[in-house]
Amino acid sequence: MATPTPPHRVALLAFPGIRPFDLSVITEVWGTDRTDRGVPAFDLRRVAATPQPIPLRGGLTLTPDRTLAWLPRADLVLVPGLDDHVTPAPAPVLEALRRAHARGTPIASLCGGAFTLAQAGLLDGRRATTHWNLVELLRTHHPDITVEPDALFIEDRGIWTAAGTAAGIDLCLHLVRTSHGAEVAATIARSMVTAPFRTGTQAQFIEHPTPRTDRSADALASVRAYAIRHLDEPLTVGQLAARTGMSVRTFARHFTAANGVTPLHWLLDQRVAAAQKLLEHTDLPMPEVARRTGFGSEITMRQHFGNRLDTSPRAYRASFAARRG
Repeated sequence: MATPTPPHRVALLAFPGIRPFDLSVITEVWGTDRTDRGVPAFDLRRVAATPQPIPLRGGLTLTPDRTLAWLPRADLVLVPGLDDHVTPAPAPVLEALRRAHARGTPIASLCGGAFTLAQAGLLDGRRATTHWNLVELLRTHHPDITVEPDALFIEDRGIWTAAGTAAGIDLCLHLVRTSHGAEVAATIARSMVTAPFRTGTQAQFIEHPTPRTDRSADALASVRAYAIRHLDEPLTVGQLAARTGMSVRTFARHFTAANGVTPLHWLLDQRVAAAQKLLEHTDLPMPEVARRTGFGSEITMRQHFGNRLDTSPRAYRASFAARRG
């Protein structure tokens, strides 16, 4: 009998001043049992310097269930955002983050949690992001960081940072997708009634106006649904625009305003996501996967896979086959 795979161990790093919203996001993604829907079991622990209850904004209290001594067991460490972005985190927390990084444990922060990673010195010489309204503050207090304002989330050598609020959900789902596959991430997203796939390169703050009428919004939603149902076809921006009754230029402007990426970028993201699911759950030959997801050829699929996921379709399939083991 095969030995059961141990649950993925996730540490939610807790200390005074962290945001209740980010705690809720992390708990919803990794702390809810969805094994009846094919989601693997997770072992989420609230880790703090001491076991004492931690007061949070809004009259809430968080009770840790592990101390920092548990952190070496974690497969992933998550740092929530902060109410106060300048006051240093407790010294034991910062030292624990440094030790976790030295062990090679992936570390991710949500929103202003990037300031905690910066205080620990983990972002020096790295690219990072945070909420658009905190970008200049992070640059001012930590000039050795390359702060990228136009991203939902960024990874740089094992350290992840995310922009504000909803971008934290995007990063959490992306981390699940990276470790457990697109279908698992999509199942969690469906239960949260949120979008299952937004890439980190999508703009976090859109200057352009969103569609002004319900009719425009409905047309864009309809064309997105149509595109997903017909990914195996050689769709063009012109064809999608025609289905909305807009000119190509007007369609592209409204689509980008509503989604934060161009129609072509969005379409390629959907094709990659569809290819991930087929690679995870089928033994279809690579040319057939490419055909069903609209890439046309294995070469084209491999190029876009590499650009977005930094791996090849064959390596991606092999990694999930090994996990199913």
